Amino acid sequence: MFFRPGKRDEAIDIAGGSGAAAAGSALVLVRRPSLAERYDHWREGVSARLRDVELAPDLARDIGGAKWWRGVATMVGLGALALAGWPDFAPLYAAPPMDLTDEARDEFRSQVIMPLALGADSGRRMGASTAVAALEAAPERPSIEVVATLAQGDSFERMLRRAGVGREEAQQVAALVGSSVGLDEIESGTKVDITLGRRTSVGQPRPLDALEFRARFDLRLVLARMDGRLSVRPVPIRVDSTPLRIRGTVGDSLFRSARAAGAPGPAVQAYLRTLQTQIDAGRIGSGDTFDMVIDYKRAETGETQTGQLLFAGLFGADGKPRARLMRWGSEGRFFEASGVGEQREGLVAPVSGPISSNYGMRRHPVLGYRRMHAGMDFKASYGTPIVAVTDATVTSAGRAGGCGNAVRLDHGNGLSTRYCHMSRMAVSRGQRVRRGQVIGYVGSTGLSTGPHLHYEMYSGGRAINPASVRFVTRAQLSGSELEAFRSKLTGLMRIEPGSALESLAPAKPADTAPVREIDRVQKAREIG
Repeated sequence: MFFRPGKRDEAIDIAGGSGAAAAGSALVLVRRPSLAERYDHWREGVSARLRDVELAPDLARDIGGAKWWRGVATMVGLGALALAGWPDFAPLYAAPPMDLTDEARDEFRSQVIMPLALGADSGRRMGASTAVAALEAAPERPSIEVVATLAQGDSFERMLRRAGVGREEAQQVAALVGSSVGLDEIESGTKVDITLGRRTSVGQPRPLDALEFRARFDLRLVLARMDGRLSVRPVPIRVDSTPLRIRGTVGDSLFRSARAAGAPGPAVQAYLRTLQTQIDAGRIGSGDTFDMVIDYKRAETGETQTGQLLFAGLFGADGKPRARLMRWGSEGRFFEASGVGEQREGLVAPVSGPISSNYGMRRHPVLGYRRMHAGMDFKASYGTPIVAVTDATVTSAGRAGGCGNAVRLDHGNGLSTRYCHMSRMAVSRGQRVRRGQVIGYVGSTGLSTGPHLHYEMYSGGRAINPASVRFVTRAQLSGSELEAFRSKLTGLMRIEPGSALESLAPAKPADTAPVREIDRVQKAREIG
């Protein structure tokens, strides 16, 4: 305990008595401050003094004053510190030069790129040197073999010209090929083996000696020069057109079960789409039997070709048929086994995407006031394909005011649809389109705030809600056409599953002549 007279710092008065004696001789008990309290007191004092010190004042104000000179001193000091840390520059030392002898120099020359460009090897002492004399005229190869590919949109004549065939001879070859098969029937990607002979004179194109390619799945064409003239020889390829029938039991998934049975992916998708016109996919249960027949061709050379789905059948676990549909007619429509073609579909979405705005009154996003929204908006990204909701005829395709690029379809019986804000249209006026056919692509033309599809439907010329319409398409076969339909269906049902996969023996024995070693090495040059 410390007693300090006259000091008042958290003091407690312990003086007793009264009157003047008590007032003049008061004793106060003082508590010593702790270390933390003294540190806080010191820190507050230093902070108060540093607040008044401005190390980097504005040099544009109070020029010549004490504060300004202190700022100049700070700037000069920081600049001097930066210059003190400036990196030093030192020379870079390279490897000492190497003394090369003539022998080593020739060896290096044989391994650089220049001898490769001139056709020489790159081995030791194999490169061309100054002792090599150039020939006055290099001999040409007696023949050149190239493989040309018919590109998409290219003509057969241009493909020959690109491969090195002369103009007149290319026209002659195209005429010879056209006499055996239509040039438009040759598929893009077809590879053509071409043999060019020796030039008759310098600067002239090489003559065509031979040409061979697969013109169709069942035909091969061979052109050869006989007695100075080109002649074409068609070589038919034996093809078996037995359709491929695949049957199996449905497991957890109809798609996976069909794929596991060997059905091609596109055929399974077509099979599911066809069944959905008659049966709800949710009602296809485990234990049912799927039955499909696919157009299938196989050549004696080993190639196969898969075509369209011809028959789609589904049988219950008890063996009773639940659906039997066969493709028939020039339009490729599916009919029931009884000859009745029926297709029931709800609202077919014209584009893949969610509905962003329904039919009815709304506030227009561009004009800003409420008005009738006579359609449905589908949210989709720019360039998404737009399809026809059902079979129709294109009545208009072009610019339509605030609707932008628009296509209008007439579905018959007073029903029509319109597709607005397209970025690009894929049909023209008067064209017939089928359900699911692409008619354009999503865009943002006209009064639009972003890429989407505005889809309208009209009945008798009046706008209606597209969600309230169900499409029903029916067709009925009768007479001789019904008899032909049933006859073809009977023929398909007689096909044994997997019979089309049996090996097809070649019509004539394969050539077993020995292959020369030079033929194993030499390859034809491909021309794209």
